Amino acid sequence: MTLHREKLDITVKSDNTPLTLADETAHRLISEELERLTPGIPVLSEESQEIPFEIRKKWDEYWLIDPLDGTRDFLDGNYDFCINIAYVKNNYPVFGLIYAPFSKVHYYRIPGEASIKLLDSVCYQLKTSKPKHWQHVVIGHYSSTNKQLQKHLNDKSNFELFLLGSALKFCTIAEGKHHYYPKFGPCSEWDTAAGVCILEGAGGSVKDLDGKPLCYNTKENSISPPFLASAQL
Repeated sequence: MTLHREKLDITVKSDNTPLTLADETAHRLISEELERLTPGIPVLSEESQEIPFEIRKKWDEYWLIDPLDGTRDFLDGNYDFCINIAYVKNNYPVFGLIYAPFSKVHYYRIPGEASIKLLDSVCYQLKTSKPKHWQHVVIGHYSSTNKQLQKHLNDKSNFELFLLGSALKFCTIAEGKHHYYPKFGPCSEWDTAAGVCILEGAGGSVKDLDGKPLCYNTKENSISPPFLASAQL
């Protein structure tokens, strides 16, 4: 949050996404602490040096993190950014944590348990909700021009559109504020893993366009396919 208030040096990565000192600092702090807590368990971060699939495919379990999800929102001065930490076992997230630094809210799910929102030292169990009148659809601030998304929304009716940055969209569905999050633009596995775990633990689902669950660490790149996240009670 200190860095959020300062003017930052910005680097543009090879995939044309921004990188800031906040990304790098959070990456270092989180990676070092996870390695201390769970020695011997690999850590894969958005800001890690590229790890060849020949090595990664041998991992049965690992930490998957996005140290600053919503970097463009962060740079624009709004507060729709978060930290994503997931524990992936046998190609699927079994633990998920999303932390919103501005509101100081933790959303998390421990394996085999329901998802939780932790605010001011009080825990609330998360539960998705059905639309009362029309569906609340949530998308990212920079997604509205995506042609696939536009077509998808044009085929729907009786919905209200909301804009929200980062993986916090999974959390607002998990706590019943929104009902549906379609994603067609570029997205990586560290953007989705923690949110998938949390939303499923609140009664929702995340499926690709073929209706299948997302899988992790099964191919050379770390790109997630287009998906539909839903309250789906």
